[in-house]
Amino acid sequence: MNIREQATKMDAVVSTGAVVDAVKQFFADDATTSDHGEGGTTSNKAEMITKMEGFTGAIEAVNGITHHHTIVDGNVSASEFTFDFDMQGGGKVYWHEIIRRVWNDQGQVIQEEYFNAE
Repeated sequence: MNIREQATKMDAVVSTGAVVDAVKQFFADDATTSDHGEGGTTSNKAEMITKMEGFTGAIEAVNGITHHHTIVDGNVSASEFTFDFDMQGGGKVYWHEIIRRVWNDQGQVIQEEYFNAE
C-alpha cells in the first residue's frame, strides 16, 4: 500500500472538517491515539469515533482548517495542520499541531499522536 497516497487522501478529508469520516475510513479497528496532554488517549477505532463525534458536535463554527504540509518516511507520516474553531458556549479552539501517524501494510492508521506545534 502506498502510504504517501493514503496520507494525502486522509489529510484531504481532515481538511474539509470531516474528521469522523477520516477516522471511519482510514483507522484500523485496533488503532490507538495519544494527545499532547489535552485529550487523553483512545485504545481503538470505536473510542476515537465517539471522541471525535463529541468534539465535532460541540463546534459552533469552523473559522479555518489549514493543512500546511505532510512528510512520509516508510510507514510513518507527519502532517502539520492549523485548526480554528468557535465552540458552543463561547469557547475557542486554535490548534497548530503535528499529527504523527503509523500505518499498517493495508494502508490503515494503527497509531496517531498529536503534538503542539506552537
